[in-house]
Amino acid sequence: MQHPTPAPELTIIVPVYNEAATLAGLFASLASQQEVSCEIVVSDGGSGDGSVATAERLGEQYGLKVSIISGEKGRGPQLNAGAGVASAPVLLFLHADSRFPDPQALRKGLDRFAAACGELGGDAVAGHFALRFSRSTTAPSLPYYFYECKARLHRPECTHGDQGFLIARSFFDRIGPFPPFPPMLAETLLAERVREQGKWLLLPAEILTSARRFESEGIYQRQVMNAILMNCSHLEWERFFHVTAGLYRPQSQATGLDLTPFLDATADLIRQMPLKRRLAFWYATGAYVRRNAWQLAFFLDVRCDFRRGLGPGEGPARFLGRYDRLGEPLIDNTVGRLAAALLTWCWFHLTRLHARQGGQHAT
Repeated sequence: MQHPTPAPELTIIVPVYNEAATLAGLFASLASQQEVSCEIVVSDGGSGDGSVATAERLGEQYGLKVSIISGEKGRGPQLNAGAGVASAPVLLFLHADSRFPDPQALRKGLDRFAAACGELGGDAVAGHFALRFSRSTTAPSLPYYFYECKARLHRPECTHGDQGFLIARSFFDRIGPFPPFPPMLAETLLAERVREQGKWLLLPAEILTSARRFESEGIYQRQVMNAILMNCSHLEWERFFHVTAGLYRPQSQATGLDLTPFLDATADLIRQMPLKRRLAFWYATGAYVRRNAWQLAFFLDVRCDFRRGLGPGEGPARFLGRYDRLGEPLIDNTVGRLAAALLTWCWFHLTRLHARQGGQHAT
């Protein structure tokens, strides 16, 4: 008599698009996880590099339960398709270039997640792992350290897909699906829905995520683009994303990032606005930037911790605490928003000028 295979407690959903080179490390990491019953759903968006065949081979090699589906390209559609075929009550949305150094990472994460749901008396909670970057060098880097520390916070727009999303299927069904547009912000936008309708939980294990995009494009260039993308998403400026869509490359195609075409396209779109609309855009941008001024105080805390050799998130947030008590009330007004708008306008045009000069020097 054959006994039915018990249902897994966790479905790991991995969106891929030309990720054949990264899958071996991912599957090896998942195969090393202990005391957890899981299935892996690889959601392919039309890869042309053998990603599907590689995933099939690695699944057999490691004896993992792997399902492969193919469908529409795009982070949101691929994640949603993966969730649609998941059989476990808990989902983990994971990037192909992520790794777990601790073989008990998933077990610890699931146990802490279950405890949080029990404390809450419901499922309106999602977990993310403590981010560490896997870099090509071991030299200390303040910018990377800053983002590792920031990823441990639960403030708005600090939670992204490279941290892994652990969420109950029932909660995802209520707040999902991942939005298909803008495609590069699908996970970030869902993270904000979690924040609005539930709570985020930092899980007691680290996740290593490749810094390849930062290293190939340049961390400064990538963060300039990310800042503009986040602002335009907050302002719900859909035309911006339609016009600039071709300037955002998939991670597998990332190379040195020339900001000039992106900044020029943004400037042209702003210039096309009627004057009243343009002024409203910059004021709304100033309001968004002012809301994020806490990051300046947080950077001072991070720099102190970095110099002391502390691990990410281990130091006290003295400057941030003072900002929350004193600075935030001081600038949360029209004057503060106007000042932020003016500073951002200057920053944008100086950054655009600097990018153009850099491009001229490169040629």
